[in-house]
Amino acid sequence: MSFALGVAGFAIALVLSVAWHECGHMWAAQATGMKVRRFFVGFGPTLWSTRRGETEYGFKAIPAGGFCDIAGMTPYDELTPDEQSRAMYKQKPWKRLVVLLAGPLQNFILGFVLIVVLAVGWGLPNLKPQPTPAVVAATFCVAPQLNEKGENAVPCTGAGPAAEAGLRPGDTIVSVNGKPVTKAAEVTPLLGSASGPVALGVERGGQLLNLTVTPTPVTITGPGPNGTTTTQKRQMVGLKYPAPPVPEKYGLGSAIPASVVFTGQMFEATWDALWSLPTKIGALWTAVTGGERSADTPISVWGASVIGGEAVERGVWELFLGLLISINFFLGLFNLVPLLPLDGGHMAVAAYEKIRDTVRRRLGKVAAGPVDYMKLMPLTYGVVAVMGAFMVLTLVADIINPIKLF
Repeated sequence: MSFALGVAGFAIALVLSVAWHECGHMWAAQATGMKVRRFFVGFGPTLWSTRRGETEYGFKAIPAGGFCDIAGMTPYDELTPDEQSRAMYKQKPWKRLVVLLAGPLQNFILGFVLIVVLAVGWGLPNLKPQPTPAVVAATFCVAPQLNEKGENAVPCTGAGPAAEAGLRPGDTIVSVNGKPVTKAAEVTPLLGSASGPVALGVERGGQLLNLTVTPTPVTITGPGPNGTTTTQKRQMVGLKYPAPPVPEKYGLGSAIPASVVFTGQMFEATWDALWSLPTKIGALWTAVTGGERSADTPISVWGASVIGGEAVERGVWELFLGLLISINFFLGLFNLVPLLPLDGGHMAVAAYEKIRDTVRRRLGKVAAGPVDYMKLMPLTYGVVAVMGAFMVLTLVADIINPIKLF
């Protein structure tokens, strides 16, 4: 029950995030003298609406976002006599830019507020964690069968291969079979693929020790794509590395500056994710065609809602909030991409008209008319087609081979 409520709650939060984005456009348009005809949450048939002043507000049947209808967004928009002078495309470029920028800005504002909530309630995670060092935190016995989390699926007794080899908590592994290592991520694959005894160089109390560990073969069973079960063979030694530090909670006063710093880190991380989107297509296709689903591949609204539901089911509300924060920052930055039909595309048109007319005035010419959007339609259709195909690909991947965080 909590999973279903979590999925529904996250989906509603996403719809409200998009509606909040549209609120930015609406409020900025009203403040700069433009006419907002309609503001609706959702698409499709109208469920309920009311008129306040000159704007109709309401809800539609398909809860897939929302929209703000500003009179005269393009020269092809049909206008009533009272809308002629207030058409958006006739306004000064700075006004149009303010209205267009207000939407993404709302996502950033909401994201920042949620970051403050996260800082006070659960603490802020480290977006750039240092690699886990190759330091022994603990040793344990190894069962012949493990679950998908790497935990013993059946009881086991004894010291385990790592302890039997002489490894102790606090030891630092500096080499594996003569190969220098510094990170746990370098040690694990070398031990997991070993076919026999492994020579370890270990630093303990300033002394270098040479130890030999013999990994135990284990079978790891877990869920696979399309409801199947996967089985992997691996070598284990019963070794744990230091756990990452627990996020520090903040008081409200200290949470604000910490959230400002974290917001800057979120912008950087979101920009990197946005820039790398085209490189993820191959990984998504691999996931759809039966390969392994990488945890850093993009997710759809459905996939995000499922993860949100799983977070609620397990009481991991910080993951619920963190995912919502990430999506708001992504929505904000993605909409600033200078391609139609995104906000950034309309901003690019407004900026072009301003620069063009400034140059014309300096040349003694009159200002030209508005940009002919029809000439930009082939490019716009191309962008829409690419975005639509990418969304379908992520949705299919989330349905048949979802990302597993738990």
